[in-house]
This record gives sequence, structure tokens and C-alpha cells, in this order.
Amino acid sequence: MEDTAVQSKVQHDIELRGRVFAGIGELLPRVLKRDLPEVPENACLFDDLGLTSAGTLELILELEESLDLQVDVEEIGEDDLRSVASLADFIAGHVIVED
Repeated sequence: MEDTAVQSKVQHDIELRGRVFAGIGELLPRVLKRDLPEVPENACLFDDLGLTSAGTLELILELEESLDLQVDVEEIGEDDLRSVASLADFIAGHVIVED
């Protein structure tokens, strides 16, 4: 029974990460105020896309609103902001579950 619960959580996390990644792709043009081609997962947020620290905050807030979730950003670090993939991983792993 425990294995089924673990598999269910892993599947849910994979689905959430997919939604987060898609949300980042949809919201980045609005945050950056310019059109973007399809954004690859390994794109560097700052170097490749030109995102700023203020833009990162705006992106996370927009993601929270569009995906109807809340992210615990207390532990976010520089490595979590290196690429689109690392940000998607961080957000999917740090959603605050409301009771």
C-alpha cells in the first residue's frame, strides 16, 4: 500500500512540475515584456533570457496566481535560479499545502 502512495505522490509531482514548466514558458514573455521562441529547459534564466532578480520575483508571483498555488521561497538559492528546469524543480518541490 505504501508503494502505491509513493508512486501516486511521484506521479503528482511529475504532473505539477510539467504544469510549472508550461506556466514558466507562458509567463516569461509577459514578465520580460518581449516575445520569446520556445524556451528550452536548460535555458539560463539570467544569461540566456535576461531575467532580473525583480523579474524572478514577478515570475514566481505570476506562477502562484496562474497555477493557484503558494510556493515556499525561504530556501530558494542561486542554483535553483540557474535554468528554467531548476526553477521548475524548485517550485514543484516547495509548494505549500494548505490544510
